[in-house]
Amino acid sequence: MSTFLTTQSLSFSSPQTSLFEEVNLTLNRHDKIGLIGHNGCGKSTLLKILSQQLDGYHGQIAIAHHCVVGYVEQQLPPSVANATTHQALAEHLDTEEHWRVDVLLSELGFAPQSWHQQAKHLSGGQQMRLLLARAVIHRPDVLLLDEPSNHLDLPALLWLEHYLRTWKGAFVLVSHDERLLDNVTTSSWIVQDKRLHHFNLPCSAARLALSERNEADRLRHYAEQKEIDRLESSAKRLATWGKVYDNEDLARKAKTIQARKERLEEQQTKLAQAAPWCLSLQGESLPANRLLDIEQLDVTPPSSDQILFSMALKQIKSGDRIALIGANGQGKSSLLKRLFSAYQEAAQHSSILDQTVFGKIAFHPKCTLGYYDQSLEQVDDKLNLSDALMPFCALSDDLRKQALISAGFEYQRHNQKVSALSGGERARLLFIGLSLARYHMLFLDEPTNHLDIEGKQQLIETLNDYQGAALIVSHDRNVIEHACNRFWLIQNQTLSEYLDIAQVYQQLDENHDASQGQMDTSLCPSLLEMGKVDDGECNQDALLERLIELEQRLNDDLARKPKHQKPQLQAQWQQEIMNINRKLS
Repeated sequence: MSTFLTTQSLSFSSPQTSLFEEVNLTLNRHDKIGLIGHNGCGKSTLLKILSQQLDGYHGQIAIAHHCVVGYVEQQLPPSVANATTHQALAEHLDTEEHWRVDVLLSELGFAPQSWHQQAKHLSGGQQMRLLLARAVIHRPDVLLLDEPSNHLDLPALLWLEHYLRTWKGAFVLVSHDERLLDNVTTSSWIVQDKRLHHFNLPCSAARLALSERNEADRLRHYAEQKEIDRLESSAKRLATWGKVYDNEDLARKAKTIQARKERLEEQQTKLAQAAPWCLSLQGESLPANRLLDIEQLDVTPPSSDQILFSMALKQIKSGDRIALIGANGQGKSSLLKRLFSAYQEAAQHSSILDQTVFGKIAFHPKCTLGYYDQSLEQVDDKLNLSDALMPFCALSDDLRKQALISAGFEYQRHNQKVSALSGGERARLLFIGLSLARYHMLFLDEPTNHLDIEGKQQLIETLNDYQGAALIVSHDRNVIEHACNRFWLIQNQTLSEYLDIAQVYQQLDENHDASQGQMDTSLCPSLLEMGKVDDGECNQDALLERLIELEQRLNDDLARKPKHQKPQLQAQWQQEIMNINRKLS
């Protein structure tokens, strides 16, 4: 087994806190590792250190001299944002190697017209693929990926999962997507209490093993504490008797027992720190046939008349937990904003049943509606933490104080401005307000963006217990599958309803948006999978194999019935065939 990377006693501290201490790890060829932990525990920092993007650590890092490490950051670096897709990928390549850029962009599903588009104008899924391409273009042995699934829609997420499953090198993946980690990793590193815990298990099994270890530690700590308490009581009793009876033997025994008690305290099993907050949503069930009626609605983006999709004859009642699914840009968030605006407008006019400019939308007169917007604007930047909860419901200062403290906001921070909060803390504050208000219905737009794995599991559990109704935009498959009982899929400018998530996945697979690009996963070998090869003859062999495969796929697609053909992919394949023929000649 070839070892690529090791660390010895690696520690790092930020100006505010110590992130991790005495970390020892080994990364071998073909390792597929998930790096897991609470928000803020130092996962991204560890990847930056391993990829030599960050100094200031203590300890040793050893990287094999033959090993090339590729680092996939969370977002486009500023130096790349204004570059074209092609320029961003060719940045550190010699001119004679630019053929590899063309091949790799095609393999990653970039249509030729997007090659000269500025990187900052690409979709979230395309930007993720570009960042991945910038790493693999150098044929790395190891990939370090920092939350590549962030802000991806479901089709792009499925693409990323397939790619990581077929990657032939080693990788370390930071993610809060438990399903993705389970499907692509074989080992897990879990950061807990500044230490790195190693498990030769995928994410779910590793988290269960750590939980069982923590429970065993808790029981051991409890037994040790009982013995410590017993020794302390004995030492005090003997010391008292020694004084009362002026007995030196009893006094010596008391000191011996006290010393033994102190040794046990020093060696006592350490307990894992509890999470500072447990997510919960409290709601009320409204005894009514319908909370919301939608007779007809054309959804358009803000300040535009372009129709993103149309929907008709939809109803929501208490107990419904509806997943709103579709690729980015299809109008999911726009639908929630339209419905919430209609609710606000009707409430202002004291006529919930008014017809609005958005179509015929009717809320039950007694229905109360809460909205979690992914931009987190429902909590006011200018207010302090306590006052920011006031718009949600009328509570006394003491009750708001208790709610904040129970959510991990210590009393000293209650006068802090919302503008000073991190994204995760801001999301936590919004969840507190939504729970305190006990709404009849909730609109949740990407509620998992700022949640770690534990937070997502708590969201699933609280949604299943929620007494009202919920309309949820999410790309997290665990949330969709385990917290929802109805599924609205937006595709081809139409909203369709399904009661079986398997049917939704089938539709996404059959009708993927070719304009966004899909990797030709059947093409093998390719630049995505070759690893390190010599130039020249190997390059020519790869191009020839690519050409044969493309021609076969084009012929197969042309042989299908017209309604099943993919014209956009055909055009992409034809363009790439021309490029490869030009290079070969």
